[in-house]
Amino acid sequence: MRGPGFRPLRRAVKVPVWGDLGIRLGLAIFLVMIVVMIHWWDRDGLVDNLDGEVSFSDVVYFTMISITTTGFGDIAPITDRARMVEAIIVTPIRFAVFFIFVGTAYNFIIKRSWEKWRMARIQEELKDHIVVLGYGISGSEAVGELIERGTDPNCIVVIDGDEERLAHAESLGCAVMAADSTRDDTLRAVRIEQAANVLVSAGRDDTSILIVLTVRHLAPHVPISVVVRANDNELLARQAGANNVINPVRFTGLLLAGSAKGAHISEYMADLASVAGRVQLVEREVKPEECGLAISELSTGGRGLRVYRDGRALGFWESECQSLRPGDVVVEIVPTLNGREHGDAPTAL
Repeated sequence: MRGPGFRPLRRAVKVPVWGDLGIRLGLAIFLVMIVVMIHWWDRDGLVDNLDGEVSFSDVVYFTMISITTTGFGDIAPITDRARMVEAIIVTPIRFAVFFIFVGTAYNFIIKRSWEKWRMARIQEELKDHIVVLGYGISGSEAVGELIERGTDPNCIVVIDGDEERLAHAESLGCAVMAADSTRDDTLRAVRIEQAANVLVSAGRDDTSILIVLTVRHLAPHVPISVVVRANDNELLARQAGANNVINPVRFTGLLLAGSAKGAHISEYMADLASVAGRVQLVEREVKPEECGLAISELSTGGRGLRVYRDGRALGFWESECQSLRPGDVVVEIVPTLNGREHGDAPTAL
């Protein structure tokens, strides 16, 4: 069952609903006023079969029944010029107004219903997507970096309770949902068990850990990364089921300490963390052709730093790294441009 605060998945539209409606109505009124002015200018070519006089109100009346093709016959064009005006000028405008209203009906009834159905289908078929739970500073930066690294925004689903934040995520092309990330029905709605990765940044450590617990309960094998700010909560986040625990305070401290030991250390660390830098830190599985080679002989030309094997982290200087095995996970440094040229899509740390 869906909770009372549940809202369906959605993506941004280029023009707001009321803005689109206003533009259409404004254009229709503008065209009608043109026809009114044409009929008023050529009123001598019209005849009123009731009183013989054509007033301004008669012109407005005749314009409306003419554009709507109602035609009661009480007012009619009698001169050749008036009939040519109706045929050459008024008739095209009549068709234009007709298509404006038909287009409006399509956009606000058929198209909206189609879009709602399409989003429901997308929601039902979500797979290998990235779910971002919390779109604050950390969450928005993560989404921006993912898109910079080549991730399709259509593969990113953002859940947050703040409409202003969701509007920003929509503008990037992400699918969004205004809902509570701690609720089971919310996570089931975005098919959390089919996600490729889950990024959690709720702004509060207790909320983030509760979200991790909920995600891990519903999706036992999905990788989860979470942001916590207190050192004491790092262990709790891991016990809750997080695969990666990021402490921005600790990382800032590392940058500060690095800057104290060398003028360029903190700059290089920031360079590694961002796709905009000259180098990129990449985590990936060993390729079949790399098995048996040393970590210094990677096919990408990158600098191998570490191998993860059977839950152990092996440094490049250790003997086990001199012969890579199937299933090994390698952490390497590659030039950013080189990674793009080869079309690789590794997971950057």
